Amino acid sequence: MLSFMDGFSGYSQVLMALEDMEKMSFITEWGTYCYRVMPFGLKNAGATYQRAATTLFHDMMHRDVEVYVDDMIVKSQDRPDHLAALKRFFERIRQFRLRLNPKKCTFRVTSGKLLGYIVSERGIEGDPDKIRVILDMRAPRTKRERSEASWVDFSTSADSSPD
Repeated sequence: MLSFMDGFSGYSQVLMALEDMEKMSFITEWGTYCYRVMPFGLKNAGATYQRAATTLFHDMMHRDVEVYVDDMIVKSQDRPDHLAALKRFFERIRQFRLRLNPKKCTFRVTSGKLLGYIVSERGIEGDPDKIRVILDMRAPRTKRERSEASWVDFSTSADSSPD
């Protein structure tokens, strides 16, 4: 049994260290300001958030919880274990005042999408919609189409199928 959760504005939930606030200050005509939370776009923002999430769930990782940046999965074998794991997960979320995006949370399912892949009890599999887009692509016919095909980004949405 799986539950998928998404951290709400993940980066903005990490407080800046006092000694780093001054380094992130900026000046406007109304005064000098600094960030109190980690702004989006910092070079190490993703790694910092991942380190924070790993630290928060260190005793639950790879047993009850998997965390990749702001995407979190609670996993278990059966319903009673799942409810207990969710309870521990939400107690930890509450303890550290993290927020989740309820529109992106799914509870008690057997499979779901994570980072463009299908995660289920069988393991991690490719998303059939993305595979179908690649299989349905027309083979390049001209030299120009072949050179353009080398720049194709397969990570785009399956909804944006080629012409």
